[in-house]
Amino acid sequence: MARLKETYLKEIVDGMTKKFGYKNVMEVPKLDKIVINMGVGEAKDNAKVLETAVRDLEIIAGQKAVLTRAKKSVANFKIREGMPIGCKVTLRGEKMYEFADRLINLALPRVRDFRGVNPNAFDGRGNYALGIKEQLIFPEIEYDKVDKVRGMDVIFVTTAKTDEEARELLAQFGMPFKK
Repeated sequence: MARLKETYLKEIVDGMTKKFGYKNVMEVPKLDKIVINMGVGEAKDNAKVLETAVRDLEIIAGQKAVLTRAKKSVANFKIREGMPIGCKVTLRGEKMYEFADRLINLALPRVRDFRGVNPNAFDGRGNYALGIKEQLIFPEIEYDKVDKVRGMDVIFVTTAKTDEEARELLAQFGMPFKK
């Protein structure tokens, strides 16, 4: 983890400065935060499901999760405004770099038939969204204690102005993009 941060300070700054021609070190994009979101639709029927999802997310992130609530009532989904329907964690600083390191080097290689992540999942403002289909790829999760396989969204928020800059930043961190 400390290796990742030191790497960022030296190699990434030098490589990005050469590639994009930055005049100042402060222009080089940085990883601002990582948001991990887990939507739990079944929570409307069973509150226990949400508790186990929160527990899994806290184990993966190493930080307390926050419940997310419905913004609007949707009659077809039997959801009322304010009902808890998911959880999220926002990682910054050391925990963010440590999670990124674990995700890239431990979890993603454990995905079945893994050929790389989608290089086009950027939002136009330098942020990258990654969908994970099952929480079992993280080594901290014990297979026997999982009641149901759940997915999650991992969003990398960067200070990059363009998608190209953000793609290069994540590639420097070792993100395995599809060729």
